[in-house]
Amino acid sequence: MNGLIGKKIGMTRIFDEEGRHIPVTVIEAGPCVVTQLKAAKTDGYSAVQVGFGPRKPKNTTMPMQGHFRKAGVEAQHIVSEFAPDEGDELKPGDTIDVSIFDGVELVDVTGFTRGRGFSGRIRRWNQHRGPASHGSKNVRRSGSIGMHTKPGHVLKNTQMPGQYGNKQETKKNLTVVRIDQERNLLLIKGSVPGSRNGIVTIRISR
Repeated sequence: MNGLIGKKIGMTRIFDEEGRHIPVTVIEAGPCVVTQLKAAKTDGYSAVQVGFGPRKPKNTTMPMQGHFRKAGVEAQHIVSEFAPDEGDELKPGDTIDVSIFDGVELVDVTGFTRGRGFSGRIRRWNQHRGPASHGSKNVRRSGSIGMHTKPGHVLKNTQMPGQYGNKQETKKNLTVVRIDQERNLLLIKGSVPGSRNGIVTIRISR
């Protein structure tokens, strides 16, 4: 299997052998439990479905409760699918931990960025301010956003105020600095998308 579901703990730093500090993000990667094995004959594709984080049955929908009972596992907070590797002998109910990243150098991390609500063009797109003197009333508002006659409408992808953040983002080819198998912790160099305690998906880079 090429990945796991995890939870972003936060950021810290560690020191290498030469005394240089390395900023790292600490992720609790797993343990994840296998909830379903999908095959090409029955589902049209092959995948391993895993769950992360226990959840109270009363907070789980009835269809998902039956799905977890069929797998013989307790209700999970979130489920996701990963591509299986050749030779994997997994079955529903098996537990997968951070040891699958042993020897891996690069990973891709997917998460939802921090939501910042409705923001203006300066904060959202890092645009410049307008003049603040000589009677100007266009300090932080947008300037011209279209043409007068042709094409006569605002073009697509024009940078304008709107919802900032709270969208899925993937950072690729992040370096794995250290693995703590006893506590299921994965230390990754640099930052990853998401807020503290946010759910992330870690996949081995291709």
